[in-house]
Amino acid sequence: MSSEELIVVDLKGLKCPLPVMKTRKRLEKLPRGTTIAVETTDPLAGIDIPHFCREDGHGLLESVKTVDGHRFIIRKA
Repeated sequence: MSSEELIVVDLKGLKCPLPVMKTRKRLEKLPRGTTIAVETTDPLAGIDIPHFCREDGHGLLESVKTVDGHRFIIRKA
């Protein structure tokens, strides 16, 4: 990751399909190669976000189960 600050996208409290939809929309606005952290509380995000990354070609650099949900580090393709 570059020296720029990591963009954190807080999607806690949103239910499927909103975490994927909002992640997609946020990534559309960012330049290629940008890395973001997505934080969710939706249990299905553990399946949906990795699937979204595979389908759209984004790099899923990290997927971590947190106390109240998940945290994903994604690099835009």
